[in-house]
Formats: sequence, C-alpha cells, structure tokens
Amino acid sequence: MEPLRPSDYDDGAEAHTIAQPSLDAGGWARFFWRQLTSMRTALVLLLLLALASIPGSLVPQRSSNPNGVIQFERDDPELFAILDGLQLFDTFTSVWFSAIYLLLFVSLIGCIVPRAQHHMKALRQPPPATPSRLERLEHYVSIQLSGDRAALLTRAERLVKKAGYRVAPADGAVAAERGYLRETANLAFHLGLVGILVALAAGAGYKYSGQRIIIEGQTFTNQLTSYDFFNPGRFFAEESLEPYSLTLDEFVPKYEFDLTSGAAHALDFTANLVVTEQGSSREAQVKVNEPLDIQGTSVYLLGNGFAPWVTVRSAEGEIVFSQPVPFLPQDPNLTSIGVVKVPDGLRAQTGLIGFLYPSAVALPSGALTSVYPEPDQPVLTFNVFEGDLGLNEGVPRNVYSLDTGSLTQITGGDTGEDSVILNLGESQELPGGRGSIEFTSLPRFISVDIHRDPTQLPVALFSVVILGGLVVSLFVTRRRAWIRVHEADEQGSVRVEFAALARGDDPGLAVELERLVADFSQEHDHKLVSS
Repeated sequence: MEPLRPSDYDDGAEAHTIAQPSLDAGGWARFFWRQLTSMRTALVLLLLLALASIPGSLVPQRSSNPNGVIQFERDDPELFAILDGLQLFDTFTSVWFSAIYLLLFVSLIGCIVPRAQHHMKALRQPPPATPSRLERLEHYVSIQLSGDRAALLTRAERLVKKAGYRVAPADGAVAAERGYLRETANLAFHLGLVGILVALAAGAGYKYSGQRIIIEGQTFTNQLTSYDFFNPGRFFAEESLEPYSLTLDEFVPKYEFDLTSGAAHALDFTANLVVTEQGSSREAQVKVNEPLDIQGTSVYLLGNGFAPWVTVRSAEGEIVFSQPVPFLPQDPNLTSIGVVKVPDGLRAQTGLIGFLYPSAVALPSGALTSVYPEPDQPVLTFNVFEGDLGLNEGVPRNVYSLDTGSLTQITGGDTGEDSVILNLGESQELPGGRGSIEFTSLPRFISVDIHRDPTQLPVALFSVVILGGLVVSLFVTRRRAWIRVHEADEQGSVRVEFAALARGDDPGLAVELERLVADFSQEHDHKLVSS
C-alpha cells in the first residue's frame, strides 16, 4: 500500500460481488404472491385457460360423449392410453385445468381487492392540489381578463363542475379531476370475470344433460330411468328433475333434390310435440338451433331417422317381438343399420342385423342402396343369427350392436340362405321353420338433448357487466385540470392560468383545455399570453 493512501482505500484489485439480501420463507411467499396477483399474470393465466380448453373440442369427453371415448379406445388403444394418462378425455375436470382455473381465480381476486381499496380511497380524497408552477405542464394556457378575482374563481369552479369534474377550491385556485368512472368500470370488468368463474364453478355441480330417442307416437317422461344417457352434475338430485312429458306427434323433414349432383339437401327439420306439464297439455315444436324451453330446461333436436316396426312370430304364429326399432343413419340418404334381439319365444335366442333403405334401388352388382332420404320405396333386409345373446350375464349390452362371435349365422353370408328382404307390410318365413318376421310399419324417431344449466342467466348478466365495463373503460378518460386566478395588477387586469394533465395517453386533452378556456373567457375581452 502506498504511504499516502488511507488505510481503508480500495484500489479495486480484488473482485467484489454485490451482496443480495437473503429471503426467508415469508419473503419468498410474499414474492410469489405479488407475482401471482399481478395483472400480467392474470392475463397469462386467462390465455392458458383458453389454450387448456382446446383438447375439450378435439377429443371426445366422458362427460358429454362417453360412446365416443369408447370408440376412440377401440380404434387406437395405444394413443388412448397416452391421452387418458394426460386426462384429455376429462379435460374440464382434469388436475391441470382445475389448477389453472383456481390460480386465475386467486389472481383476479388478488388484483381486484387492493385496486378496489385504492379506488375507494381515491374517491374519498379531494383532487390533488394545484401545482405551484402550472407553466411546466405540457398543456398550459394563460390569459388576461378584467374583473373581480372572487367572481372569476366562482365562475371557474362552476365551469369545471359543469364539465363533470370533482372540484376542490383552494386559495386563489381551483383543482378539478374527473374520470373516476374509468377505474370503476375497470373493476366491474374484472369482477365480471370473477363472477363468470364463480357461476361456472358453482353451477357445474347443479346442471345436467341427457339424451333420449323418441319414436313417433311414444312419450318421454322426465325421470332418471327414461334417459338413454344421463350426465348429472356433482350436486344433482333426482328430485330436481322438472315434472313433464313429451310426446312426439310427428316429425316433418324437408329436402331439396339437386338435379345437378343427384343429392338431397336438408332444408328444415320440425318435430311436432305435445308437452304435458302441471296437468295441462300444449303443442310445441323443436327445430335445429331452435330449442324448446320447459321450466328452465332446454330441449334440443340432435338427429333423426327411421324406426321400422318389426314383428317376429314363432313357428306357432305367436307374436314374440313387436315394436319399433331405431335404426342409425349411415349416410345423407338415411341408409340405416339396426339390431333386433329376440331373447325368448323362438327355438333359440335370435339376433338380427338389419339394413334399411328408405328409397331402395338395386345396383348392377345386386346390392341395394338408398337414393333419397324419404321413404318412397322402403326395403328392410336382415341377416339372422342365433345362439346366446349374452343378455343373462349381468353385463350391459349395446342395443345398437350385436356381438356375433359366439352366434351361428343362419341367413346371408356363406350360409347358403338368402338374407331376409322385406318391403313395407311384407313378412317372410325364417329358415328351418323357426318362425317369421314382418316389416309392419315405418315410423320416424328423433334424438333430443335435454339440458339444464342454471348458470346461463348469471353468465349472461356477468357478460353484460364485462362488456359494459370494457366499453366504459376504453372511452372514459382520467383528467385533471387546474385554474389559478392571480391578484389584479395596477391596471385592474387579472391573469388566469389553465393547465391540464391526463392519466395516460389522451389525444383529446388539448381540445378539452381549449374548450375550458373558451367557455371561461367568452364574455370577456382577453389577451392570450402563452399556450
């Protein structure tokens, strides 16, 4: 060390590092809480929630399409195992979706509470005092007027009040501020988001949806056992089902035949129903995208098709099966496939796989096809199987499919017996004296989705709040204005200063200030000093 240097002199020869303050558990907790409750984090979480919802529309969900999930597993079991491990078939109840949802909720609450407190405090406080050097502000005007100072101050206060400002008069000056509605609207926007999150989370437990096939002439009663598929919310109780019934009187489709393409195009589907509720009946209609509302429950038309009435008789002529059977459409011309299961009354349990051709035409190969979705020439064909249908095993069976692995085929295929082919009203004997089958009639069916969602009204109201808050916050500006009236000089002239300041960008602030000056001085001769 040089002799003239002080003993504590640091020549920078040694490298030094900045000593960062250490954080304990509480410090880290406060740090993460500040990060979580920042508006930037809330926006990121909102974006993540939107992205997390995408799988719900790409893959079938167990809550809304369980059959689609089963079919997906059959088609690609390896991919199914991966997606199921990621909970993509239960997107909206998955751990990761729920985590994002809850974090967004906490983040919004953490943003809103301190901002609301700050806003309430600002509403109670008067506008900020007039700066001592108004000329330093960007928007500034000074004029000379003749008149009494007290009268000019009174006039300045009245002017800014008329312009919608909150006013705080002081000694020789008037301070004013407006635009508090902007922050109120901003808070309303965020409260609306929280309201939607709460409504969706709470209402999801009480809503339910179900599907049902209704055949012409048949009645659906709104009770749990009447549904083909039912998806209840977590807090659903059977007693909450509204008491009513629906009878399908007639289903009327309208088609247009395109002569160029030779295809039929659907124009309209109308289901004429009889609704019975509270001891009275009324007629109603359900159309595509025009649901029927019954006691807060929405009934949607999902699909339609034919349910041929099939009658099966034993060899002794006794009717062992007679009812309409819904056939599932396979193409736009309603070529449909269906299954008839006859567990009792014949020599053995019998299953029939049938095809329905509403407007049947024979192809050059001899196969049948339907050329139009209306029943102009309906033909019903069956391949017949017999054996154990598995109905006594206590395992649920799909009524629209037939497991032929353990059955013996007795018509069609390589059996040497032709498939059963029936025109409307015809009957045909089954091989080997097993009995007969008849194509009795051809009623139509509709499939409906019955949906109750108690969140619709709250979500609609909160959406209006969000939209209103967004619009107001975009168009209302936060402005401050000051007017200072000086003492009169020796000639009796009074100098009046005007200044304005905006919270953020405000292109109209200069125009606003000019308007204030013009309104203030319109009855006086004045001299513009500076601007």
